[in-house]
Amino acid sequence: MNFIRPFLDIAVMTFILYKAYDFISKTNGVQMLKSLLIVVIVYGLAVLLKLQTILWLMNIIAPALVIGFALIFQPEIRKLFIRIGQNGWFAFGTRSKHTYVDAVLIAAEMLSQQRRGMLAVFMRHTQMEDLMRTGTRLNADLSSSLLMTIFGKDTSLHDGAVFIQGGKLVAAGCFLPMSENYTIKKTFGTRHRAALGLSEVSDAVVLVVSEETGALSLAYDSKLNYDLSLEEVRKILENLLEITSEAQVLEDTVDEHKTFA
Repeated sequence: MNFIRPFLDIAVMTFILYKAYDFISKTNGVQMLKSLLIVVIVYGLAVLLKLQTILWLMNIIAPALVIGFALIFQPEIRKLFIRIGQNGWFAFGTRSKHTYVDAVLIAAEMLSQQRRGMLAVFMRHTQMEDLMRTGTRLNADLSSSLLMTIFGKDTSLHDGAVFIQGGKLVAAGCFLPMSENYTIKKTFGTRHRAALGLSEVSDAVVLVVSEETGALSLAYDSKLNYDLSLEEVRKILENLLEITSEAQVLEDTVDEHKTFA
């Protein structure tokens, strides 16, 4: 045990320092951290070279520097402790984790209940700049509220498709190529034909909400999977889009699934 303790001590300290730096580097405090590092280097050189005047000055202003840095870093320190408290290591019970797919499914479920159609394209590798040019560029953060605004009312964008890549809603009101597959049911409308048509010429995954029945469907690999459950759609999307547990984002706000259920 005595042999393991020093390595464990170093490993834990290294992890803490790395996490602290990773957090600070994403805030405005990174500039102050560089300033602190410069002060430490100057002090170290003064000790090494025995620069008495600089050492005398540094010893006088050291308490003021410590207090000053504490005040300046106060917002970052507060955020750090909040982040630690929210971390899954210290969480009691289970907390739900969501991905950007859930934002789309929340909107899809609500639109299905309201019998409002939706056409959402999840991009993978195929570039579709020409299709996105037929609509309106948004490059907005993806949210169920934004999707409801587009498809929930008769806006100028609701008849077209939205293009989604990662957590971004790239474009809306876009027109897709219609399928030339004559074996598709005649009861399917333009949304389903457009979804199948895009899946025939790209590797995209297209989610369709039927305006007539409220059914959820997925088109991919030149096939249309009709009337799927919400959980089936989620599993297929997370599998095809290769969303792993590491890519999930812990929500710090209200679970939208419970809110709109």
